[in-house]
Amino acid sequence: MAASVAAAVGGLRRAIRRSPPWRSPSRRPLSSAPPPAQASAVRDAFLSFFRDRHGHRLVPSASVRPRGDPSLLFVNAGMNQFKPIFLGTVDPRSEMAGFRRVANSQKCVRAGGSHNDLEDVGRDLSHHTFFEMLGNWAFGGEYFKEEACSMAWELLTQAYGLPEDRLWVSYFGGDPKAGLDPDLESRDIWLSLGVPASRVLSFGPQENFWEMGDTGPCGPCTEIHYDLAGGMGAPQLVELWNLVFMQHNREADGSLQPLPQRHVDTGMGLERLVAVLQGRRSTYDTDLFSPLLNAIHQGCGAPPYLGRVGAADEGRTDMAYRVVADHIRTLSVCIADGISPGMSGAPLVLRRILRRAVRFSTEVLRAPPGFLGSLVPVVVETLVRTQLPHSSGPPGHSGSLPSQHPVSS
Repeated sequence: MAASVAAAVGGLRRAIRRSPPWRSPSRRPLSSAPPPAQASAVRDAFLSFFRDRHGHRLVPSASVRPRGDPSLLFVNAGMNQFKPIFLGTVDPRSEMAGFRRVANSQKCVRAGGSHNDLEDVGRDLSHHTFFEMLGNWAFGGEYFKEEACSMAWELLTQAYGLPEDRLWVSYFGGDPKAGLDPDLESRDIWLSLGVPASRVLSFGPQENFWEMGDTGPCGPCTEIHYDLAGGMGAPQLVELWNLVFMQHNREADGSLQPLPQRHVDTGMGLERLVAVLQGRRSTYDTDLFSPLLNAIHQGCGAPPYLGRVGAADEGRTDMAYRVVADHIRTLSVCIADGISPGMSGAPLVLRRILRRAVRFSTEVLRAPPGFLGSLVPVVVETLVRTQLPHSSGPPGHSGSLPSQHPVSS
């Protein structure tokens, strides 16, 4: 089975070189309005917003295989490739040394390590081991909290048209044990943007202090949440966007040291954003996953996917659909980026993902031999079909990116 996936994923590699858990019934839409733009348009709108309106340079996604960073099994956040800038170790002769404000859509894998969603995948309607992280960055104080919050609010409420009364925000409430004060500046910024005090919430370090791993750059964060309930009963909040203000470095002894400069690092999962904008209660019900779910149904003859969870999902059929759809994306991207199933480190984690996909596809879905490999062309279609804007920089900047969208490496 591993050989069939590796062979089929060659098509993805060639194409690339050319270029909170929701447990509500997933099929009930959030509104009666018709679904808005496809995922590709949502991604493009994000990139164009930061390039055209706010002068950001668009950069390609890094490989999910970390380069020169033994602290990571996989690239798990958009900020990973910019770690040398945060730490002040970037080569002054490199292109990266000139970065001031950038944006991209980064391929991320969260399986193993401190950010590990593997065992949650399939059990609910939102977790993934592979996802795209939309992000914008400001390095060396190019801009900071006020501008970052204002840009995020503008994009969500004006460009995407999300109703302001369904958005909540949280901010860092401080950590006396670590000697960290509450981030009252972020609180006051949100209030000045018109967010009612009743929807501005304070939380501690577990919720609002972001860290890449056990060591590395970190800082307080403020998050934007969307209310799925829309005023109908108690709020059902799902995180949309995390704005991190990088100010510290977590040392091996657990202490926090100030970074040479302060930076903005934001991340918003494309899959979750698309679900909200398309009026879906599950990321699996969007056009990022529906082609895969259809292909699984056609290829193995299992009952149709119904989006059930828990006890309602008799025989774990729908869980198997979600596991296979998620894992084949992860396997395809990782193998295309040079990580193959193996016996230690990231290859071992990928081997576990492969075995889990095989187990659910054969034991639950009764898939035929070679089934996983047959899904790779669908992954290629859903991940490589979108094109980047032609320029990698703000208006007037010369330079270009590969013609395919930034899941290319």
